[in-house]
Amino acid sequence: MPTIVLYTTQWCPYCICALKLLDAKQITYTNIDVSDPKARAKMVALTGGRTVPQILINDQPLGGCDELIALDAKGKLDKLFK
Repeated sequence: MPTIVLYTTQWCPYCICALKLLDAKQITYTNIDVSDPKARAKMVALTGGRTVPQILINDQPLGGCDELIALDAKGKLDKLFK
């Protein structure tokens, strides 16, 4: 099973959407709140992204919610989690 890490905030609608999609698929993930400046700095260093959510699968940046939804629409998301 791959390692999935999401960098999110509690108030971001895109973060909530990404989390709901993964929850619906019963995918186990680690959620890191970037309200903490150290967590935000680590997110930027790992992904290069400054917006949330930032999603990593096996330490590889996937992007954000739009990329997650696009992969799901193409039927490619489930293959990443096998």
